[in-house]
Amino acid sequence: MQKKINIKKGDTVMVITGESKGQKGRVLEVDREKERVLVDSINMVSKHTKPNAKAPQGGIVKKEAPVHVSNLMLIDPASGKPTRVGRKLNDKSKLVRYSKKSGEEIK
Repeated sequence: MQKKINIKKGDTVMVITGESKGQKGRVLEVDREKERVLVDSINMVSKHTKPNAKAPQGGIVKKEAPVHVSNLMLIDPASGKPTRVGRKLNDKSKLVRYSKKSGEEIK
């Protein structure tokens, strides 16, 4: 059974541990099976590539590597600080994510 991931594509997150600690970025992709998230301009690695149609010269390319979901925290839309995420039913009886810090709903 997969762990429930409270981070979705398009969210703004902050790295709380590791080499990129303190950096903020937008989520590009979520891999639920491996519990990893690809964040824009976070955890950059150098990848050696052969010449191809996209990169006719080849060489070394900088690109993002996935980060484990436990190393990230969602940014509170109200205060701009990292927060934990809860789930509750809204007035339309739909399950929504909300910020534990401010209580504000996360879209």
